[in-house]
Amino acid sequence: MVENQMGVTALVTAFSRAYHSITDEPKIFDDFLAIQLFNKMEEDFFRKSIGSLYSFCNPEPAAPELDTDSALAWVMQNLNGSITLCRSRFSEERLLDSIQQGIGQYVILGAGMDTFAFRRPDWAASLQIFELDHPVTQAMKRQRIEAAGWKIPEELHFVPIDFSNQDISTVLLQSGFDPHQPAFISWLGVTFYLTREVVLSTLCSLAATIPAGSQVVFDYLNNEAFTPDKMDQRLQSMQSIVQQAGEPMKTGFDPRQLEMELAQADFQVKENLAPDDLELRYFQQRNDNYHAFPHIHLMLAEKK
Repeated sequence: MVENQMGVTALVTAFSRAYHSITDEPKIFDDFLAIQLFNKMEEDFFRKSIGSLYSFCNPEPAAPELDTDSALAWVMQNLNGSITLCRSRFSEERLLDSIQQGIGQYVILGAGMDTFAFRRPDWAASLQIFELDHPVTQAMKRQRIEAAGWKIPEELHFVPIDFSNQDISTVLLQSGFDPHQPAFISWLGVTFYLTREVVLSTLCSLAATIPAGSQVVFDYLNNEAFTPDKMDQRLQSMQSIVQQAGEPMKTGFDPRQLEMELAQADFQVKENLAPDDLELRYFQQRNDNYHAFPHIHLMLAEKK
C-alpha cells in the first residue's frame, strides 16, 4: 500500500464515523469530533467520491438512480459504515472494561484519524496512549489536530512506524511503553490486507512484549471471504474497490482454527464474534440498512 493511499484510507474511515455521528439515529458509535478533522472542501469531496461508489456497486441498468445524499447513505449503510462503526464500538466498550479493571496503557495500531484521546478525556486521563502509524499518516493527523485547535494531551504519544519494515514490539518499547504493565491493544481494519504469516507473527510478537492480563482486539475476515461461491456480493464489491485502490484484501481465517493459533501464541480467547453475533448486539431495532457486514468477525483475546 503506497504512503498516499494510507492517508486516504484513514480519512475515508474518519469520514464514515463523522457522517454517522451527524446523520444517523440511533448511534452505533458516536465519533462527534471526527468532522472537525475536515474542512468544508474536503467534506464535500468525500461526500461525492464515496457516494459515487453506489454506481460502481450497482452497475446494472435496472438499478435506481440516486441523488448524491441518497447514494452516500446507501454506501455508508451497505459498505463503509457497517464495517467501521461496530468494530469501533466493540473496541471501546472492551477498553472501558479494561480501564475499570485497572489497565493503564492503550495501544492503537494503525491509529489513523482516531479521536479517542480528545473525545473521551475522562477515560484517557487514567491511560498512557500510544498511537502507532506510518509517519506520513501521523504527520497528516497532527496538521489536522492543529487546524482544529485541539490541544494534544500529555498522555497521548505519537509513535511513527513503518509496519512493513519495523518490528512493532521494538518500536513500542522504544516509545516508553512499559512491558510490565498490562495494556489494551486495538488493531482494527488491518488484518484483511496482510498475509496470514504476518498477522500471526505480529500476534506472537505482541504476546512476547505484553504481560499477562493484557488484551488485544482485532477484526478479521473468515475464510469464506475468498471462496467465490460463498462470498457475499457486498464483499465482492468491497474487494474490487480496494483492489483498484492498490490495497488488495489478502487473508481470511477459519474462526475455530484462529482460536487454536491464538492459544499457541499464549492468548486466551474471550470473545470471537461472527456477523450474526454482531447483528444481534449492535444492529437491532433500526429503521435503516445498517447491518453487520458479512464475513467480518471481531476477536478479543487476553494474554495468559
